[in-house]
This record gives sequence, structure tokens and C-alpha cells, in this order.
Amino acid sequence: MFSSSLGKKYLMALTGIVLIGFVFVHMAGNLQILLGQESINAYAHALQTLPLPILWGSRIFLLVCVVLHAWTAYALIVENRRARPDANEVEVTKRAGLSSLKMGITGSILLSFIVFHLLHFTIRTIYPEYGELMTLVGSSDESPIHDVYSMVLAGFQHTAISLFYIVAMFLLCTHLAHGVSSVFQSLGLRSESWRPYLDLAAKGYAWVIFLGFSIVPLAVLAQKFELISFFEPTLFSAALALHQ
Repeated sequence: MFSSSLGKKYLMALTGIVLIGFVFVHMAGNLQILLGQESINAYAHALQTLPLPILWGSRIFLLVCVVLHAWTAYALIVENRRARPDANEVEVTKRAGLSSLKMGITGSILLSFIVFHLLHFTIRTIYPEYGELMTLVGSSDESPIHDVYSMVLAGFQHTAISLFYIVAMFLLCTHLAHGVSSVFQSLGLRSESWRPYLDLAAKGYAWVIFLGFSIVPLAVLAQKFELISFFEPTLFSAALALHQ
């Protein structure tokens, strides 16, 4: 089934639904850092201590969805180019904005960002010292847990890294603005009468995701340059000193 163009579109749409839901849940979890050190650390610790079959099962499932989504997108691009090897002398594209025309480019950059993000905050190979950040705050049994709060503050102290995150989230926004609505088209659930409403909802969802993910690095940068003081000053100073 998935060897045909239609099958690949279905597969890309189904994996897209999984990833659309994941980014919202991930964003909501990240925003707990705005509630303070205890909230985000308790949330992160709860995820990290899930039973191994659930923890690794969900991670593998998400990884498979990312790989399948990227593969089907690439395969469809190759098929389209083979079907039309010579470009038209005059290109006329209807109902296609920048996001739809550049989905392959934004998707490739986002795939690179996902790898960097995992190495930065999850696997912590870029800054191994993040793994040594421990605290009792957020612990339910008074045993040290990983201090995700301080790790995030330290991670976004690098202006270049914060700007990279914000740019990546903008690209994710443009990707979602087209992709969310396209999911319904690929599954045959989008009619012409509903198209404007689905496009509007997709753009609204995309901007919510952009703002939700960007607010933390923006707040860290603003405090770093003494524009605001949102995070706990002592912990913020300690996180700033970590890379100095």
C-alpha cells in the first residue's frame, strides 16, 4: 500500500498527526518552567522515571514517526521530479504560499534541529556538565533529581543557541501552517468549503506553537541582557556562571 504515491501521502499524514500532537504536548510541558523550578523538575522527573517499556516505547515510536515522515516527504519529492523532469518555462503556482513551496527545505532544517536538540538537552553530549546539575527541588522522596530548570537556563544563556532555537521554531511554524491543513487533504477530509477555516486554524495553531516554544529562550535572553528579571535571580546567575 505504502509503495504507491497515495499510500505515501497517507503515511505522511498519519505520522504528521502524531508529530502535530507531540509538539503541542512537548510545548505545554516546557512551559511549566514559567511556573518555577519545582514544577518543571517534578514534571521532567515524572517523565524520566516512567516504566522503561513506556518510556522507550514512546521514544522509539516518535523516532519511527519522524523517520517515516521525512522519508515519505523525500520519496514524494523524488517522484514528483521524475514525473516532471523538465521545468515549465513559466511557473504558475496556485494556492501555494512560501510554506508549501519550501516544505522540503524547512523540514530538512527542522530534522537537523531535532538532532541538535536531542544532543543539547536530552543526551547532553554537547555540554556533558548539564548531567551533573542535581537538586532536591521537585523531588517527592527527598532524593536528588536532575535540575532541568537550571539546565534550561544555562542552555539558553548562549545567545547564538537561543537565536537558533527561535529561528527553528519559526520554521516549524511555517511548516505547521501548511502541514496541519494538508493532513486533512491527504486523508480526503478537506472540502473546498472547509478549506479556508482549516487553513486559518492551521495558522493559528502554528503561531501558538511558535510563541509557546520561543517564550522561554526570549525570556532568558531578556534577563541576560537585564531587560527583565523573570527567573529566580540566584539560580539564573549560577546558570550564567556555568559557561563563564
